[in-house]
Order: sequence, then C-alpha cells, then structure tokens
Amino acid sequence: MKMSETLALQNERSLARLHKALPDVFPAPVLTHALARRFTPPMPRLAVDSYWRIHPLRADRLARALAAKSGAPKGWTWRLGTARGKNKDSDKGLPLSFRMPAAPYREKKFHRGPGFCCVCGQPVFRFGWHCDLWDAGPNRKAQWHTACVTAWRLWGAPSDFVRVLRRVQQRRCAQSGARLWKTAEVDHRVPLFRVWREHREMAWPQLLAFWGLPNLQVINREVHVDKCADEASWRRERAAEAVET
Repeated sequence: MKMSETLALQNERSLARLHKALPDVFPAPVLTHALARRFTPPMPRLAVDSYWRIHPLRADRLARALAAKSGAPKGWTWRLGTARGKNKDSDKGLPLSFRMPAAPYREKKFHRGPGFCCVCGQPVFRFGWHCDLWDAGPNRKAQWHTACVTAWRLWGAPSDFVRVLRRVQQRRCAQSGARLWKTAEVDHRVPLFRVWREHREMAWPQLLAFWGLPNLQVINREVHVDKCADEASWRRERAAEAVET
C-alpha cells in the first residue's frame, strides 16, 4: 500500500471517529481547521488542542483577555519563591524567577480549584473551551483552558514560536528593519529584569503583556548581542549607584 493510500485510510478512520464523538454544538473554526489538517484529529479534544497550537498568538490574546476579566485576587502581589521554600504551603505555586509569568491563580493560596483555569482564573468548559457552548457548566476535571496552555508555552519559551513571530514581522528585524537572517533570535523589548524592577506594582492582567506578543520581537543576532551589552551596562551602572548610596 502506498503512503498516500495509508494516509487516506487513516484520515478516513479518524474522520469517522471524530464525527461520531462530535456533540451537536461544536466551535465552527475548530472543525474547519480539523478537516483541513493533513492528519485529521480523531477526537474533539484533540481538534481543539490542534487549533490552538496552530494559533499561538490568538491564544495569547485570549488568555490575556480572560485574565483581565478575572482580575487579580484580593491581597495578591507579585513575589518570587525560593528553592528552599518550595515545600512550604505559603510558597507553593510561586515562580522561582521573574522570567516566569506572574500567575496568581497558580499559587495555592489563590487557586480556585477544579473547573477553573489556573492561568486566567476563568471557568473551564467542555474540551477545555473558554465558553459554555453546551450549557453544561464548568468541567470539574479540568484546570487549564486549551488556549491558556498554548499561551503559557509562548510566554515561557517564546523562542519555540520564532517562525510565527517572523511572519508577523514580515521577516524584518524589529530593531534595524533589515531582513531577518536564519540566526535571528526572539527578544523582549522591555527586558524582564526591568519589568521586575520597575513595573512590579502594575495591575496583574496588564503585567502579562510583558510576556506576550506586545513585548516580543525577533531581531538579528548581532543586534541582539548589542542590545544585551547595553542592558548589562545599564545593570552595572544601577548596581554601582546602589552601592554608592
């Protein structure tokens, strides 16, 4: 059997499974995406996951919009945990570095429990969707929106999405305007150490933009090296000023 025949047979079986498992109501964009894939997802949940994986920037915008809808929990402040205190109840869920996104609902103290997303704080519905299209209420077995999973990956490892970001910038360096080379790298416009230093008191939903698309750029490697050198000089100067005072 030829490879094309094997693929066609597999997709035929997957499509039959998908249609059998589909509920009466299902997000139309997700179904359109699933049917256009080379390998048809065999289950609705896999179709939803595939949809958000292929649209990481859309997932980023949605996750930040859902976070803005929730707002920060009362009494929450952005703080970091320590490796020594990771077993303490008060430190559970705290990020160990300012490079990790601020996420109050991942902290044990503010976690809303099953049925609510630990990233944005909003209810999670069937198939990890963010709207209750089925009038079934929150899915008590889920703690992540599928979109928030993709957004979290983008925030934590933006270099994995360099191809998408290059397309957004029309393959032009965000700093110099020159053509992006293969060695181009993803960078934060406002360095995360400055976010921790200067914007720590900003409202939480707005803080997330520093890890998302508004603060991400792809720049050529030599430009990135110069930018990092300038940032290192800035940090040394601030450290010297702190010692003098």
